[in-house]
This record gives sequence, structure tokens and C-alpha cells, in this order.
Amino acid sequence: MTTLPKLRQPELKTSLPGPKTAAIMERDAQHLSTSYMRPYPFVPDHGEGVWLTDVDGNTMLDFFAGIAVSTTGHAHPHVVKAVQEQITKFTHVCLTDYPQEITTSLAERMVKHVEKPGEKWRVFFGNSGAEAVEAAVKLARNHTGRSHIISTIGSFHGRTYGAITLTGSKTKYKRGFGPLLPNVSHVPYPNPFRPPLGSTPDTCGQAVIDHIEGLFQTIIPADEVAAIIIEPMQGEGGYIVPPADFLPKLRALCGKYGIMLIFDEVQAGMGRTGTMYSFQQFEQYGNVQPDIVTVAKGIASGMPISAMLAKESVMTWPVGSHGSTYGGNPVAAAAAHATLDLLEGVVPHPGCGPSLMQNAAEVGAFIMAELKGMQVEFPFLGDVRGGGLFIGLEFVTPDGRPDGKLRDAASMAMFRRGLLNLDCGEAVIRISPPLILTQEEAATGLEIMREALRELR
Repeated sequence: MTTLPKLRQPELKTSLPGPKTAAIMERDAQHLSTSYMRPYPFVPDHGEGVWLTDVDGNTMLDFFAGIAVSTTGHAHPHVVKAVQEQITKFTHVCLTDYPQEITTSLAERMVKHVEKPGEKWRVFFGNSGAEAVEAAVKLARNHTGRSHIISTIGSFHGRTYGAITLTGSKTKYKRGFGPLLPNVSHVPYPNPFRPPLGSTPDTCGQAVIDHIEGLFQTIIPADEVAAIIIEPMQGEGGYIVPPADFLPKLRALCGKYGIMLIFDEVQAGMGRTGTMYSFQQFEQYGNVQPDIVTVAKGIASGMPISAMLAKESVMTWPVGSHGSTYGGNPVAAAAAHATLDLLEGVVPHPGCGPSLMQNAAEVGAFIMAELKGMQVEFPFLGDVRGGGLFIGLEFVTPDGRPDGKLRDAASMAMFRRGLLNLDCGEAVIRISPPLILTQEEAATGLEIMREALRELR
């Protein structure tokens, strides 16, 4: 394994949770929604780069970036400056009614990363990933005149009514909230580590395609399907990467039946996998061009903004048919411009190469190699998968079943050593740090992980 110099280390001044943290968490439990989860006793006070310090002065290394949101880390000076400059001009006008140069130019920048020669795209701005998904479903139904939507098992598309209907990762998101959106079906996601439908790692992609074709012959008329929505790399379901041939085959299937292909890039998009969107990791294997793309989380380094991108030939809904009071807020748009500056390399970040996208690819490859080496020492690490700084670590029992209890113990052991992380799937720890993470900082986090895993072993 590679040995790199350790720089800054987590600094734990109190036991976790500290007294101030415990007091605030007690107040939080009395006054905030009972739906909030609170997996760790941590109350942030301030951050710098990939480090977060709580109200008791404990400084932690951030390996989850607010669920892949804090693309440029915490309080990045370029993002802070952009927000400060815009907020002195105006904070809100309502993009639904009045154009704003800052959002017009943001749309121009975003579509450049999806447009192909002779193909024009347009953008609708919202505030959250769920809103982008809702917009995508409305657009697909309106454009095609069809009603049925196909999603995948293990997916996460949000918690609003349409979005939770599409979500297929956990029943807790749906229990007690019915009736949900009609005419929605779910099909397996092609997980090479746990192949569905009696398939193998090599054949699971084709098996899912065949399964959908079977549904079209027996249950769902293909000419009533408006869209198939899928995460090119599945997030909440376990940070799963499908086989290389799957997305090109899915694109061909949608084209065959006139079905809109929607890629949900809310978690894996915006440079996290080393390309602007995760579906672009598969372009070398064939045509994977979607009709609609939803993005959010990493767009603006923590400011609330989302986007639904669609081909101009698809964005045919009429004036006034969809809108958002706050969507495309100019302050959030300023943060998005600054984030894109760093992602594209217009503004370099010290120590992170020409762009944050390239840094994500390079540091992610380093982390993947190190984690795969750890599998030899720790057999309960069943699978290491992902791309760029979108990495999943699946824990298994001796007979290969998902081991959620061991995952939870590992996650807490890492937390108590100063590493912030988050679970997903049945037994996966996700690694989704800010894209400014250096190899030296990654090495620090990996050593913390190794120490925690040795404790469990």
C-alpha cells in the first residue's frame, strides 16, 4: 500500500458527544421534526476545506460532504466571494417571471456538458433534487402523452409524492403516505456484486433489459410508457456501478419504443465520478445520451439549487405549465458559477491539479486501490466499487450476505476516531468527500478506517 505523509489530523478535544453538542441535540430532539434521523452525535460550528469543527471544538475529517453536496469543501473562498458579491446586488426576483443574466449564463454553462453536435438542450431550475425529478416526470408525461414511468429497485429519487413513488430503496419512505403516484413500476437494478434475476456479473445488464422487454409483452404496454428513470450509478441503494454494457442497451431500448430516458444525476453528478455526469463514464461503450437529466446536490457547494436539463425537442410543455418561486435563486446561481469554475479548472484549487473533476478521478483511484488492498486484511469487506470520489464499501457476513450490523459498528468506530461518513444500501459505507480532497488527506482518512476495521476484526 502507498505511504503518504500525513498532514493535518482530526483533533478530538472532548469525548463524543461533547457537552455543548449534547445540550443542542437535546433541544433539537424537543423542537424539530421527528422525521430527522441524527445518526451521529455531531453539531457543526464551522468548517474549512475538508475539515468540520463541532461546537465543542472537535475537528473531524469530512468523508461524506453532506451527502455529496459540499463539492468544494467548507467555506471555499472563491464560492464565499461569489455569494457575497451577489447578495449585495439582489437576492430574489423570481426566475419564473423575470430573466436573470446570472441564471441564463449558468444554463449556458451546464448544457455545454451534455449537448452533442446538432442537439440543443434547455434548463429548468428548482431548489432540490426531488423538485428536479418531479419536473422530469411532468415533462416526460406531457411531451409523450403517455402516463407510465419505470424506475428501479434500490433507487432514491426524493421524498415528495412523485419522487417517493419512484424511489425503491426503503419502505420507510413510503409507509403511511399512500396513495402514491399511479402508473409506476420498478425493475431490478443490474448490480454485478449481487446479480438479479438469476444472472451473473457479466450478464446482469442484459437480464434487466430482457426483464423489461418481458414486461412490455405481458404487463405494461410499451406505447404507454413515458419514461424510464434511473441513476447511472446508484446512490442510496449502495453506490452501485452497473456493468459497462447496460446503459447503451437501455438507451437503445428506450429509442426502440419512443420512451424518454431520464438519468438521475442528483448524487453522482457534478464532477464527482471524474466526469461532469456519471453517465459519461459509459460513453466509451456506446450511445448513452439521455433525453432528460436531473442534477442537484453538488451544483452549488451547499447553496440550494437544482436543475432539470432536457433536449429542446423534448421540452415542449407550454408557458406557465411549470414553475418555481425560488428556483434558480441568484445567490445560489452565483455559488453554482463559482463551483463550476473549480470543477472545470477555470479557477484552480491549490494542490488539486488542473480541475476538481480530474482531482476526483485521481484521488478516487488512489482510495479505490487502497481499499481493495484492505480487502485482503479484512475479509468482511465484500466489495469495493465506484468511480472518482463516489465509492461504496460493502460489509458482508462469512457466507457473503450483507452485514448491516458490522457496517454500523464500523461507521461508528470511524466517527469516534474523527472521520465523518454515512451509510447507504443494506450494508454499505459511502465515501463521498469534497472534491478538493488531496491524496495526503485521503491517506489520513484511510488510516482512520484501517484502525477502526482492525478494532472490529
